[in-house]
Amino acid sequence: MATTMTTLPGPPSGPAPVPRAIAVQPELGDRIFTRGSLATGLLVLAIMAAVGLFLSFEAAQALRTTGASFLTTAEWQPDRGEFGVAAVLTGTIAIALVAVSIALPVSLGSALFIAEVAPERFRSTLVGLVDLMAAVPSVVYGLWGAYLFQGQILGVSRWLATWFSWIPLFEVSGADPTDPLSSETVFTASTFIAGVVVALMVMPIQCSIMREVFSQVPTGEREGAFALGATRWGMIRIVSLPFARGGIIGGTMLGLGRALGETIAVLLIISPRFDINFHILEAGSNSVSSLIALRYSEASGFGLSALMAAGLALFALTLVVNFTASAFVARSRSGASSEA
Repeated sequence: MATTMTTLPGPPSGPAPVPRAIAVQPELGDRIFTRGSLATGLLVLAIMAAVGLFLSFEAAQALRTTGASFLTTAEWQPDRGEFGVAAVLTGTIAIALVAVSIALPVSLGSALFIAEVAPERFRSTLVGLVDLMAAVPSVVYGLWGAYLFQGQILGVSRWLATWFSWIPLFEVSGADPTDPLSSETVFTASTFIAGVVVALMVMPIQCSIMREVFSQVPTGEREGAFALGATRWGMIRIVSLPFARGGIIGGTMLGLGRALGETIAVLLIISPRFDINFHILEAGSNSVSSLIALRYSEASGFGLSALMAAGLALFALTLVVNFTASAFVARSRSGASSEA
């Protein structure tokens, strides 16, 4: 029986082959767009850095005088060397938290209704109406809140103080819950009223971000939930809300950053006071931005440096909030590519 021998080829002689590098030469339009986007991003960062450096330079004199007590002093008397942002920063945060706590459920419900429930032919109209609220100047909100809305909501403030005064947040000094004819001046120009007005101003921002995130929910997951027998609310609960959690948090924090910097509307409503006050229904409050707007025209020299130091504190706080919000928003949008 004959045997067939198979000879395998040996290794190739000479140098090993090297993969050829593939280079893609972008077109002129792509190069212009890429470099333009890079330049714009760097310009934004440069402007932010310039603002921070300017505020730091102008506030250096005041900060050298007060040191760390600038963050713990509630008084504002730069001429006597006794000033700090403890009171105004507390008032700023209190107004912003009241605004966000009211705007969050309203904006979340509006975004869900527009994205998940409203008929297709009405969605563009509803989106336009919500976005139109963001186009209203803040001074209009302030005038409306000071001269019309404030008189209508004092009853709500009295009711909260009457039934929930056992909560320190809703306690009002000088209010008599047993006397229905007692003066309502103790409830005017409060943190609560300013917060409600600011809530109307930040709601369109939050609603727009949440609506955008809800629109990116994968269609396959929506249809899969319906195919398994889920109701519309069940689909929203198990699909839309978990997918958009990062966007909801990011939109809320962006609204918080917007509320922290509101100036004219707050200035027109509140009655300035310089003490740390956690009673949101009580008359009198303050914020960093309204303090700067109120005292800037009469400040000079050291007083102006003190106002710049207050602005630096607000700038740093807003920067932290906005960067955190941007991180959450970017994280939520990363799942949009998983659409089935």
